[in-house]
Amino acid sequence: MKRLVLILMLLSGTSFAAEKPNIVIILADDLGYGDVRCNNPDRGKIATPHIDKLAKQGMRFTDAHTSSGVCSPTRYALLTGRYHWRSRLQAGIVTYLERPLIAPQRLTLAGLLKQQDYRTAAIGKWHLGWDWSISREQRELFAPARNEPVPKVTEAHRAAWREVYSKPIQGGPTTRGFDEYFGTDVPNWPPYAFIHNDRTVGIPSEFLPAALLKGALAGLPGPALADWKLEAVLPTLGDRACEFIERSVKQPQPFFLYMPLTAPHTPIAVNSEWQGKSGLNRYADFVMETDAVVGRVLAALEKSGVAEKTLVIFTSDNGCSPLAQIPELQKLGHFPSGPLRGHKADAWEGGHRVPFIIRWPGVVRPELRCDQLVHQTDLMATFADLLSVKLPDNAGEDSVSLLPLLRGGTQPIREHAVSHSSTGLASLRKGTWKIIFGSGSRSEGGAARKKSASGDDTPGQLYDLATDLGEKTNLWSKQPALVAELTETMTRIVNSGRSTPGPQQANDVPVQWRRFLDGAK
Repeated sequence: MKRLVLILMLLSGTSFAAEKPNIVIILADDLGYGDVRCNNPDRGKIATPHIDKLAKQGMRFTDAHTSSGVCSPTRYALLTGRYHWRSRLQAGIVTYLERPLIAPQRLTLAGLLKQQDYRTAAIGKWHLGWDWSISREQRELFAPARNEPVPKVTEAHRAAWREVYSKPIQGGPTTRGFDEYFGTDVPNWPPYAFIHNDRTVGIPSEFLPAALLKGALAGLPGPALADWKLEAVLPTLGDRACEFIERSVKQPQPFFLYMPLTAPHTPIAVNSEWQGKSGLNRYADFVMETDAVVGRVLAALEKSGVAEKTLVIFTSDNGCSPLAQIPELQKLGHFPSGPLRGHKADAWEGGHRVPFIIRWPGVVRPELRCDQLVHQTDLMATFADLLSVKLPDNAGEDSVSLLPLLRGGTQPIREHAVSHSSTGLASLRKGTWKIIFGSGSRSEGGAARKKSASGDDTPGQLYDLATDLGEKTNLWSKQPALVAELTETMTRIVNSGRSTPGPQQANDVPVQWRRFLDGAK
């Protein structure tokens, strides 16, 4: 019956796009481009049946990019439609106990959709900062020294934790357009407790045990609930997402679910039923467990009867982390970045070219592949376009609507796109050309690699990705006119405060995008 209705709607020239579709964004964490089997059929050895099925049901993008090779900047850009480097975050990530990165007045995807009567929820990893009510004197009680023995918890610790965690936490998702939030903020950082809206679920009373701070598990010591289980985080997020869908379909409004997963990022805490399933290593097992959670969310849409009127987007925040033991995986025949050079944190393609899949029944035909350049910032303009909403001049400054591509168009929608490494090394795409404004990839703790990809001493890098997707041949010295042209394009993008048509906007801080080039002189 559903299929008959769909056929009749298509024949009549209408579609489910005439309604306001439900929208689900699933953002994996540290999932490489080649970790998804449909992107890497020859050198991908991890089974990802649910993600692959989603790709068959919709459109798979092969040239989709994040704003950065690491976490927080990507989340900022995805939610705001604005490159992260226009904010104060010029390098790195939002650190532990840092204030919110998204300004209170800035429009987010959730804020836009809320204005259009959507019910909005974020379930998962936030990692964009909160206004923690922790005094300077109390701070050391929440942040023990790293790489030292976990201290013994004292009554002073517990008193401070009770004081802070019993109060609402300001500046989180429910102040940035979301009606509700449930997650762990950053799963490998304190507090080791779930947060519901603006409060922790329970009051931490212990330090996370030292055994859980080893290897690819938690990263920072700090307050935890007694008997906190790292393995429970991912399944619980799946439970909450399914519950939100089941609850939302009973309401008259459409819903928006932003689900930034905690996996397969550390802590690589694999539940027993998935241990050893990949035949590769624990990271690969965790990818399979992550795929299964994606499958649970898609099944909840089917079971609730709303799959046919729900736009689903699946992507990742950056490339695969070295903590996945990449050399070990490659020896076993699995290449997490597929044909790309680099990995998480890099300005090379493996750092920021990511899986990107959109399923939208009635609009996007099944089994489509799109090779056009797109960017995660494009979701803001896309949602505004599908809802026939004009964005304010100071919103979505770097966002371009994907609708022409989703409706089957084959012409480029973007002239250019910008992505950074973890240390702020800028790269610019224009057509098939890619320029990196510095040598190496600047992915190792802020220290510049002295040699470019081809082994010479040029100050920057230039590649033609049409013939050199692996970024092996640096053409910087051979194409000085093109280098000058692309440098001027980057200058204009930075100085305009936007990369799309519209009135000039202001960056939040001066953007020192040339610092790696200038430092090489």
